[in-house]
Amino acid sequence: MQNQFRAISLSYKNAPVEIREVIALDEGSIHSLLVKLRDFFSISDTLILSTCNRTEVYYSHELDINTEIIKLIGLEKGIDNVIDYLEYFDCLNDDRKAIEHLFKVSVGLEAQVVGDMQIANQVKRAYQASADLNMAGPFLHRLMHTIFYTNKRVVQETAFRDGAASVSYAAVELIEELTSNTYQPRVLLIGVGEIGEDVAKNMVHIPEAKVTITNRTFERAKALADELGFEVIPFEECFEAMKNSDVVVSSILKSEPFITKALVKSMEIPSYKLFVDLSVPRSIETTIEDVPGVLLYNVDNIRSKATETLEKRLASIPQVEKIITESIDDFYNWKKEMMVSPTINKLKNALEQIRQEEMSRFLKNADESQIAMIDRITKSMMQKILKVPVVQLRAACQRDDADKLIDIITDLFDLEKVSDKKLDA
Repeated sequence: MQNQFRAISLSYKNAPVEIREVIALDEGSIHSLLVKLRDFFSISDTLILSTCNRTEVYYSHELDINTEIIKLIGLEKGIDNVIDYLEYFDCLNDDRKAIEHLFKVSVGLEAQVVGDMQIANQVKRAYQASADLNMAGPFLHRLMHTIFYTNKRVVQETAFRDGAASVSYAAVELIEELTSNTYQPRVLLIGVGEIGEDVAKNMVHIPEAKVTITNRTFERAKALADELGFEVIPFEECFEAMKNSDVVVSSILKSEPFITKALVKSMEIPSYKLFVDLSVPRSIETTIEDVPGVLLYNVDNIRSKATETLEKRLASIPQVEKIITESIDDFYNWKKEMMVSPTINKLKNALEQIRQEEMSRFLKNADESQIAMIDRITKSMMQKILKVPVVQLRAACQRDDADKLIDIITDLFDLEKVSDKKLDA
């Protein structure tokens, strides 16, 4: 029985955030799970991807061990009733479907924000974790490098990755653009709900920025700030912090404006101060723009920019899917060749063994020149004998009909007893 490439996926499509955060794996857990999969199931080609939107395990095995892997995840996370979570997992046991899913995830087609640029780096890190543990064999190495090349084509040949398609990322892109001439811009993030947290995580794209986080619940702000390496202050100090900030991002829920014109007017603004209101309803008075040096952008301005980009990305999807299909076809051509390689090597070894034995029997008294000449002749004969079965095996691969021919050649030459190591000759 041959190994099948399989995928287990828990994502935002079928699992709410409360479930995703329970199942999510950090780097240490991924390392530990990879080791368990290697030791318990002797799996060589394995990839574990865990982000805020998905936790997925890709693996090659002749058997469907999806439930066993989910149980191992439960063991790793200390979840006694992990079987109750089975309904949230999609299991892909079809080789091509699992491969296609990994391609789509890696280029951003399956992302919550279509074309998400972060996912490509997350997939690279997942691959590196497998490679570090020698859990990436020739199959996974070739697959991942085909995916990386596909990503490159998508960037170069389509508009799928152009611009910012999420409000939070568009807000960060705006901040980067407007602070490009400011050395180490001071950014204050007020509120770390879903969008505020997303903005904070995207701020890593402006590495020189000095980011401070505040929230009504201090512990939530501190946990996020510690994770990202940002400063954190108590909510009561946010008005004072505004005075010293170049950028103020507000994403809090309040029935009346939290930042008023009177408040902003009381601040000294030597050059400029950028306010970004991501709250609905709005938490910043629109009239603050009357204050000299103040720039105000609200969620509608930013969403408009993000929506325009998203429409371009959606229009590019057919082109992206075409590139993916071409890449998968190329990968399958290689995979088919790999399928017959062990048989070809065993056949070469079987014939070489016969050649060496006969050379050794009949050339005991021959001189060096005779041995060299007969060596060349017999090698040439062996190559010509090999040519037809090798050509036929490769042709059978392209027809998806190699199994029968492999069995015939294996039986004919008794190849089960022959090593498939490569010849020196």
